Amino acid sequence: MRSKEEKELLKEFGNKIRFIRVSKGYNQTEFANIIGKDQPSINRLENGNVNAGYLYLLQIAKGLDMPINELL
Repeated sequence: MRSKEEKELLKEFGNKIRFIRVSKGYNQTEFANIIGKDQPSINRLENGNVNAGYLYLLQIAKGLDMPINELL
């Protein structure tokens, strides 16, 4: 079970991904298709319900056309 702090961190990260995705003009379905995921996966990520692993983070960064260190 995640602590309150961990949940808040995941939510903040999800919000950051959502902000960048929207600023690039993608809806969740379009972005999911770009990175080879489904829309519900993106929704869970952006809502802070997923602790993304390294390879998932690489896919996200590539899909957003940015270095992973900027994403983090």
